[in-house]
Amino acid sequence: MSTCNNQTMRDERVKALGFNIKVERLRQKLTQAQLAEMANISTNSLLNLEAGKQTPSCLVLYDIAKALSVPLEVFYKDI
Repeated sequence: MSTCNNQTMRDERVKALGFNIKVERLRQKLTQAQLAEMANISTNSLLNLEAGKQTPSCLVLYDIAKALSVPLEVFYKDI
């Protein structure tokens, strides 16, 4: 598999991860600002994560999951 295809697959997974974070946030009726504050990250960072423009660190994912009271596996659904 070419490097280009690998990068495309990675980008798609990052977008799916961000989408799953957004779905859970909306399910809990939270704004980006509310969740960002709960997870101790900037609203801009959360916006970029949900849009798939930024890859979260393991610690940030943990903090978001903890803030939402969900297991990390929720974010990896269908990835």
